[in-house]
Amino acid sequence: MNTLIKKILLVTVYMAVVSSVVAQNTFLEMEVLTVNEQVTTLVTANEPVRFVDISTDKIAGDQPINNVIRLKPKEGATDGDILGIVTIVTERYRAQYGLVYTSRVSEAVTDKEIALEEMQGYNNPAVSLSTANMYAYARRIWNSPARFRDVSSRGHRLRMRLNNIYTVGEYFFIDFSISNRSNIRFDIDEVHLKLTDKKITKATNSQTVELKPEMMLEKSASFQKGYRNVIAVKKLTFPNDKVLSIEVSEKQISGRAVKLNIDYEDVLSADSFHDVLLDID
Repeated sequence: MNTLIKKILLVTVYMAVVSSVVAQNTFLEMEVLTVNEQVTTLVTANEPVRFVDISTDKIAGDQPINNVIRLKPKEGATDGDILGIVTIVTERYRAQYGLVYTSRVSEAVTDKEIALEEMQGYNNPAVSLSTANMYAYARRIWNSPARFRDVSSRGHRLRMRLNNIYTVGEYFFIDFSISNRSNIRFDIDEVHLKLTDKKITKATNSQTVELKPEMMLEKSASFQKGYRNVIAVKKLTFPNDKVLSIEVSEKQISGRAVKLNIDYEDVLSADSFHDVLLDID
């Protein structure tokens, strides 16, 4: 091996070592949050938090809602003590903060929103489709024309209709609407998604499985004449003797309810969607 090649190899190895060192973060390079046992520190992310790690038992923490972390130090620390590090992992990034104790309540951080420059890009293997992308897809679907014309139900002068079923990754997006032909406003109590038996006989025990939607686009609590929504649910298969049902119930005890049953054959058509419609800018 000649001298020039040796020098090139040495420089390559040196640059690789330097790059790996530069990529590492130390406590001194982290954003610091000053905390006090009399103050609850709230850290807010701009998307759902999937994982939180607190490197010490000197800090108590929980997650009251999906994008907020609550932190509070336990007693026994002194001014300037480094209590530990909190790592927050969302659907698309992670952030780390050093936690330092302050004895002065006025210096404790009460509300911290994760800033753009503090977000480290992260490909979370547990997330195949982020919540932000789910809503973007759902909005495009909501604005698309209905492809289904013959899947509907009626009752109490209400008509519930299936508009579209799309599939993206490991999720189904179900687009449905309700028209109200009465003059009475419909106040929504709950929207249920269930897997139920198609036919119920006295000789058999019916089985109903409640499904949890991963996303629901429309949050309206009531409607006068028309309502439309798009919900996302993880892909599922079910036998022909069962149906996927969406039930929208009213708030009053004697209130109305309308239910739409979707056969498996209709679900199977979800594999055909328009690429342009689902293209996210």
